[in-house]
Amino acid sequence: MPLEDALNRARDEGLDLVEVAPQARPPVCRIMDYGKFKYEQSKKAQEAKKKQTFIQVKEIKMRPRTDVHDMNVKKKKIRRFLEAGNKVKVTVRFRGREIVHRDQGLVMLKKIAEEMSDIANAEHMPAMEGPTMNIILAPKKD
Repeated sequence: MPLEDALNRARDEGLDLVEVAPQARPPVCRIMDYGKFKYEQSKKAQEAKKKQTFIQVKEIKMRPRTDVHDMNVKKKKIRRFLEAGNKVKVTVRFRGREIVHRDQGLVMLKKIAEEMSDIANAEHMPAMEGPTMNIILAPKKD
């Protein structure tokens, strides 16, 4: 239908001529109430946003000489993050001559992964990245 005819028809009905598919050849237009159309679009966007889940990556940092009590506090924090549905990146940072004791950091990270195995999966095993060793834990799916 020619543009002028469509505009006249929309004006006669007291509605708007709305272009719904501008990419199509020829572009597709519809006679409707534009305010109602925008309202419905915003409602659809809100519903889509509600159903969307956002997973954050939380980070817990340690040193190879972190003491038992401090380690237990950090494990509680890791457990809390995982139960909230977040991924957790556990990092052991080596400074100076501590880099010689990489095995201590590896043992720490493996122990944490083992203790969290009831609620988390290790996405990748401990890996060195410069002076740090990391492991990423993801919550288990039900």
